[in-house]
Amino acid sequence: MAAAAPGPAPGLAPARRGRLRVADRVYARIAARAAREVLAGAWPAGRVKGAPPRVTVAVPGSTVTVRVELELPFPADVAGLARAVREAIAARVAGLTGTRVSDVVIVVEKLVTGGTS
Repeated sequence: MAAAAPGPAPGLAPARRGRLRVADRVYARIAARAAREVLAGAWPAGRVKGAPPRVTVAVPGSTVTVRVELELPFPADVAGLARAVREAIAARVAGLTGTRVSDVVIVVEKLVTGGTS
């Protein structure tokens, strides 16, 4: 029989219990992985030719802003891929960290031949 998980400290208001700070590199790794997972399906037979996503984050207050530089396959639906990456990053970061994502900026650095037609 498992012991019950400890709950919040009794009698303390939420603001007095403490606060969790997530490091910027954690946000960046979550965002990069979400982007890689979305882009894996855009390359034929899973052979990714482009460079891995380059992610930078800014945490102004209680929100996070993510900037992702990508190399996308050509030919492909560039706008559709960018939208899918943006949505995946926002959902994954918010879901795993509980932090609201205020903006996800997608920068297409290069189009690499060999994408799906």
